[in-house]
Amino acid sequence: MNTLSSHVLDTTNGKPVAGMQLTLQLPDGSTREGVTDSDGRFKDWGTTFSEGIYTLRFHCQRYLVDTHGKSFYPHIDITFELEAQGGHYHVPLLISPFGFSSYRGS
Repeated sequence: MNTLSSHVLDTTNGKPVAGMQLTLQLPDGSTREGVTDSDGRFKDWGTTFSEGIYTLRFHCQRYLVDTHGKSFYPHIDITFELEAQGGHYHVPLLISPFGFSSYRGS
């Protein structure tokens, strides 16, 4: 059984990003939606995940424009592969108006 969580941090001001829309595309093409909480986290996808390739879209433009006045990115897509019985997957996003980074967290 695989589970998935995410966390968004603004590296310019060192704070979590609350209220960011997330869209997760599953291997079969269906999607799930979410919104980061006050600590910039989201984990309540309402399901467990099978193996396959997923894409997590972070809808970041509104936040970056509202907070920093600019955004090079209308959204950021992170595509990753879940293994059978891979356990918990954590996909954090570190953002600024002109850069981003991600990794497999724990």
